Amino acid sequence: MTATSTTTGHSPFVDHVRTQVARTVVGQDAVVERVLIALLTGGHLLLEGVPGIAKTLLVQSVAKAVDLRFARVQFTIDLLPSDIVGSEILEQKTGEFRIHKGPIFTNLLLADEINRASPKVQSALLEAMQERRVSIGDTTHDLPAPFLVIATQNPVEQAGTFELPEAQLDRFMLRHRLTYPTPADEAEVVRRSLALKLKKQGEGAVPMSAFDAIDGSQRMHVRDLSEAMASVQQVHVSDVFIRDVVELVNLTRRHRDIELGCSPRAVLALVHASRARAFIHGRDYTIPEDIFALADDVILHRMRLNYEALAQGRTAQDVLRQLLATMA
Repeated sequence: MTATSTTTGHSPFVDHVRTQVARTVVGQDAVVERVLIALLTGGHLLLEGVPGIAKTLLVQSVAKAVDLRFARVQFTIDLLPSDIVGSEILEQKTGEFRIHKGPIFTNLLLADEINRASPKVQSALLEAMQERRVSIGDTTHDLPAPFLVIATQNPVEQAGTFELPEAQLDRFMLRHRLTYPTPADEAEVVRRSLALKLKKQGEGAVPMSAFDAIDGSQRMHVRDLSEAMASVQQVHVSDVFIRDVVELVNLTRRHRDIELGCSPRAVLALVHASRARAFIHGRDYTIPEDIFALADDVILHRMRLNYEALAQGRTAQDVLRQLLATMA
């Protein structure tokens, strides 16, 4: 299996989203690609990175580039499932219950610092992510289409957090780890910040933030996203490609350093994500390069090393590199 690529042309939808996001967010091309993959496949995305590297800004920029309903929930220890899903409220005048829908009834839900929520709240989100519907009282409600969860978590500060269980992690198609910007990108962030004006509020004013600078005037319609999703469905996946993905996932179940290998959901995630990546790069077929590019984000959060490997200082990245090397 060799990593080569051929490009035939880009999608207007992809180009528009990238252009709009680039007006607000500097760099982070890999993250934008992962968000696009999630949008085009309906998969969920977990972004992991230290505070201050534009995770929330990026998601809001994408939501405004496409005409999507957007909601943000700041996860905290005292958050209740009803705060996300909604609840039944008794109307005192009529004596009847009415449904109050929570912020989960949206197209793009940003779950900020998801690992700060209790396991009970995380399990409530689990049903929505997997089945795209929620239960309020005795009634089940379908969520809007499209529906996508982009969650964030801080990998450094662990006080007051609840580690996401394997079953929850497996629901995320991709887990992408953000890094600090390059010095050139960071300098551009400063220049853009200096160019921001004051925002008038009555007789007073406050400095504008990067969120105020998000341009929502030129939006793609939801039907444009639906058409792009349909095009992704037409991307060809060969039997050889499927065989390679299945072999890679099976290797995680047989490796001596891995205690918990990947489930069949990893095969589906890697194939569907590869189709979306091929579409983003202007191809109508998948290639081995897609596997190599996406393996970290699809595989790493689905495998767990055993005690002996950890004691020897091995990391999941080391083992995955070894597995990919056997397939190169």
